[in-house]
Amino acid sequence: MSKKLFDNQRIVAVLGPTNTGKTHLAMKRMLNHKSGIIGFPLRLLARENYDRALTIKGQGQVALITGEEKIVPPYAKYFLCTIESMPLDRNVAFIGIDEIQMCADPDRGHIFTDRLLFARGKLETMFMGASTIRPLLRKLIPKIQFETRPRLSSLKYIGKCKVASLKPRSAVVAFNVGEVYSFAEQIRRQRGGSAVVLGALSPRTRNAQIEMYQNGEVDYLVATDAIGMGLNMDVDHVAFASTRKFDGRKRRDLLPAELAQTAGRAGRYKNDGTFGITGNIRTLEKDAIEQIESHSFEALKFLFWRNSRLDFSTLKRLQQSLAQPPIISGLLRAREADDELVFKRLSEMKEIIQLANNPYSIELLWKVCHIPDFSQTLSDAHAGLLSVIYHYLMGENKNGTGHLPTDWLASQVSRLDNTQGDIETLSGRIASIRTWTYIAFQSNWLEDYKHWQGTTRVIEDKLSDALHQRLTQRFVDKRTAVIVNHIKKTEKIPAFVNSNGKVTIEGYKFGVISGFRFQPDNINLIVDNTAMKKITNAAIRALKGEVTTRLKKLVSDDDSQFKLGKKNKLPIIVWRGHLVANLEAGSTLLKPVVVPLTDDLLEISERKILCHRCQSWLNNTLKEIFAPLLAALSSPNLSGPSRGLIFQLGENLGCLQRHQATSLINSMSKSDRKSLKPFGIRIGRHWVFIPTLLKSRAIAMRGLLWGIWNDTIVADPKPGLVSIPIDSDLPQDFYRSIGYDCFQKLAIRCDIVERLASIAWKLSSKGAFKLDKNASQLMSLAGCGVKDIEKILQMLGYVRKLGENNFQYFERNRNSRTSSNYVKSDLKQKKDENKIKKQSPFASLEGLLEDL
Repeated sequence: MSKKLFDNQRIVAVLGPTNTGKTHLAMKRMLNHKSGIIGFPLRLLARENYDRALTIKGQGQVALITGEEKIVPPYAKYFLCTIESMPLDRNVAFIGIDEIQMCADPDRGHIFTDRLLFARGKLETMFMGASTIRPLLRKLIPKIQFETRPRLSSLKYIGKCKVASLKPRSAVVAFNVGEVYSFAEQIRRQRGGSAVVLGALSPRTRNAQIEMYQNGEVDYLVATDAIGMGLNMDVDHVAFASTRKFDGRKRRDLLPAELAQTAGRAGRYKNDGTFGITGNIRTLEKDAIEQIESHSFEALKFLFWRNSRLDFSTLKRLQQSLAQPPIISGLLRAREADDELVFKRLSEMKEIIQLANNPYSIELLWKVCHIPDFSQTLSDAHAGLLSVIYHYLMGENKNGTGHLPTDWLASQVSRLDNTQGDIETLSGRIASIRTWTYIAFQSNWLEDYKHWQGTTRVIEDKLSDALHQRLTQRFVDKRTAVIVNHIKKTEKIPAFVNSNGKVTIEGYKFGVISGFRFQPDNINLIVDNTAMKKITNAAIRALKGEVTTRLKKLVSDDDSQFKLGKKNKLPIIVWRGHLVANLEAGSTLLKPVVVPLTDDLLEISERKILCHRCQSWLNNTLKEIFAPLLAALSSPNLSGPSRGLIFQLGENLGCLQRHQATSLINSMSKSDRKSLKPFGIRIGRHWVFIPTLLKSRAIAMRGLLWGIWNDTIVADPKPGLVSIPIDSDLPQDFYRSIGYDCFQKLAIRCDIVERLASIAWKLSSKGAFKLDKNASQLMSLAGCGVKDIEKILQMLGYVRKLGENNFQYFERNRNSRTSSNYVKSDLKQKKDENKIKKQSPFASLEGLLEDL
């Protein structure tokens, strides 16, 4: 129809708050006419009312038109549409516009205003919305008639309520995705789950979530203000978790009328509703509360407008016509919408300027700019996609047909046909496929548009179903819901445990017994203390016999059923795969303390039994690993110097730098040295050590003991490595405690250090030696490169010299001691020297032997 004002038809505005039956009235009036169109603000509402009209008029007479969906029978008389998709060229008896106050919306208001000014039915035009627009409607359309409809139920403010205390059939409203997910997760833990409604969800996903709520599968709903537009749900209470939102440009406080639009979802038909606040909001303004309860708000001062009579003669004139200001009082130039913003980007591209050089090509470019970016990013990627599409439609790319190439389209669409991924991934794919669905409904852009309409719809439905499943899995816990309901009805909760330690309540898995502790199955019921006590007592009763049986088995098992492990970098004792005890520092390095991992399932006497058995196994293990060291420490037939050297070895877990005991070694006789051989003690040039304590198992145990003593648990070196990189955050003391010597960035096992020193000694016995093939021998032994071996030799007391042809030679530094005389490295010491030092690892030799 032509865009001019029609004053000879009946034009009526049906105004009032939510839950007044305005949309129901409009549908009834349209279907009483021979033809009609109603424009809705949401695709979801258009679809809902299309289904309603189908049941009354039948498929042949009813059409659905949205940006992503078109169902238009040849002889359709009634059209349910989104506001942007209304077919205004059709001559129909009735036209209706829902939520007409959306004329004041900063983003889409100009489209509603255009329909307000120019969309007319032959016999009747109806605008439905809030009373705030009434003065401007009278000003813009002087002959308009008004019909005020009162709310069918009351709406009352009840103050603040914690999420845990919200009554069933409540909706929590937040204004960003993160807050929605956070509250949904909280309700899942506390009440078993909630449905989730976001504007970014596809209509199919939103419908599935709402249906789950309506069917009573969950009693709670967490949503953005997307629920404020006409979604009919059985909500008794609306709790605002926030009163600020990002409107596409900035964060701002919501107006009382905007809060009322969402709060009005509480109460349906003649059922009264309530609203309030929750979360971190302290209070609502008193004036806002009064306005919402009385449905009395400040009238709108202006409506947004954008010129719809566009000039496509040149790109510049199109921009100028878009920027034209309104000439009617009460209208305000709308801020640049998404289509304008992307048009600006494209019209600055040289290749686009060359193509858009006539009215047809410019109008086509403007239509391409209408392609929505459902991800709402306004990114360069979206502008780039539109540029490619425009080139294809102009016939500038490979096919030259003026259509989108089938192969290219298939590649773009097929990559989205994937239902794997998390909520965010699936939401992103749905946003992308909705864009392609919109493109598929531009029939003159594709060669086989019906095929692509079906393909994109199938993919969107698959993704939507997968997203609904992910949302349900994440935010609905039916076990918790069952338990909470059971608590309300009974005094005792029957709990059962099977042979695998799984604990069930009312047939639902509630947790497992691990070792001697009960671990709930990720269920954190935040209910009153009485309810929690019931659940705990039920679990204890069910598990009492099980833990008694396990304890008897642990005591009777031999040592082979125990082993050491780590959890969260902490040392633990594992029995038959169960964590049963932690290890903490004791009075000496070789005396770690066993701390049982248990809760109220074991009595005090039973905990002592568990602790004693674990400590017994640990002592036996230490005796086995450190057998030669302990044998030497307990030998009575040793001289004073020998006993002193062995005691120092004990303090250092079996490896000692020679310079630390120089005086003792120098005072030992040949017979003293010989007396050490039965214990495997070797006195080398740089180290005194016991070779059996350099095996992988012993090294791991030594590292664990050092970590427990120093409260710093370190990962074990890989078994069999003779050299390892040094972690600068660890003190050199750690590496020496496990039998490795530090050479700046490399730690080498002490027995290998001795072998390197022996080889270098022999090579230097006749003077300086050349580092040629000898380098390979030494590097292979140390497991390092040329630069490392050069540094190792220098730190072992050898001097580097340049020989003929600048080749490197090394000779023994005659002034250095044969014992260790290393250059001190600049490694950081992790331990703070100002901290109070712990006592010596061994209070006395007698104390060590008595403990083990």
